[in-house]
Amino acid sequence: MAAAPSRGRQAAAGLLSIGQVLARLTPDFPALTSSKLRFLEVQGIVSPTRTDSGYRKFSPADLERLRLALTLQRDHYLPLVVIREYLEDLDAGRNPAPPTSIPSMTSAPRRYRRDELLAAAGAGPQLLNDAVSTGVIAGAETYSEQTVTLLRALVALDRHGIEPRHVRALRQSAEREVSLVESALSALLRRPDAASRARASELAPELAGRLDEVRTLFVRDAIERMLS
Repeated sequence: MAAAPSRGRQAAAGLLSIGQVLARLTPDFPALTSSKLRFLEVQGIVSPTRTDSGYRKFSPADLERLRLALTLQRDHYLPLVVIREYLEDLDAGRNPAPPTSIPSMTSAPRRYRRDELLAAAGAGPQLLNDAVSTGVIAGAETYSEQTVTLLRALVALDRHGIEPRHVRALRQSAEREVSLVESALSALLRRPDAASRARASELAPELAGRLDEVRTLFVRDAIERMLS
């Protein structure tokens, strides 16, 4: 019975804490922080294991995966979505060519006409009219996939009596949050070099995610108080 814990200790001995990962990577990537490591995890670049206490533990393979992702981001200014797709190809056993620049889009994202939008979202014409008139959805001849997702959410809320006019304040709040992010990144956004733009593109979703986390905690706390 003593052999299993011994094997567990041997396996754990090869794993690295966030601090140990930072110690190995910051000589090459001085801007790397524990927050950035957690962000890379959220973005699917790496998936560390967790201890019973919830601490992240990184394997040697995780370390090399991080090194590759950070190198591609630093040297080629690649967005994380391109890096993640490249890593997924490697995981699947394919042999993709290493990405060296942002690939050009050979086909435009799908656009939906009004009737296609209504059908895809399962919405009625009046709900869409209300969403447009209140500014929750911008009126247009065609609509993006993101608008389909938004309209589906409005359909679900409408079933519970929450109308587009009720969520207009959420859009206004989101725009204020973007202003906060823009202000925080103003120094980078003013610089014309590609490295600064890449850094701003990297930080913007991270800051937005933090603001979303704070808002979620506020809402959760309010709901708990409502139900108590």
